[in-house]
Amino acid sequence: MKIKNFNQFINEDIVEVTTTKNFQDFSNNRLKGASDITKNAEEKGGDALLTYHHFNVKLPYYEKAKEGNFDTEAAFEEYTSLLNQLVSGSQGKISIGQIQFQELVGRMEVLGELLIKDNQ
Repeated sequence: MKIKNFNQFINEDIVEVTTTKNFQDFSNNRLKGASDITKNAEEKGGDALLTYHHFNVKLPYYEKAKEGNFDTEAAFEEYTSLLNQLVSGSQGKISIGQIQFQELVGRMEVLGELLIKDNQ
């Protein structure tokens, strides 16, 4: 079977639920979730601080998108740059630290999900 588009994999009910939310509502809901996770991880401390760093870097992106200030072109450029940083920091021997890794992947994750949502 040759796949022609992404929607062939998605249940129609899921697509309907996903696309009914507008971009700002989606961003606001994701901001609330990331804020809660960030707060809980910071309070817990210890190894949970890696989770704190992963989600804390997402907050400004969600905030900006919630306010309607998401620049798709700039976001894609930043995503590509972060992807290159991850590749260069992971070839052969991983040369980045835990916090740097969590922040890098957190930024990639938020940008990727906002770019995907913006494209729906």
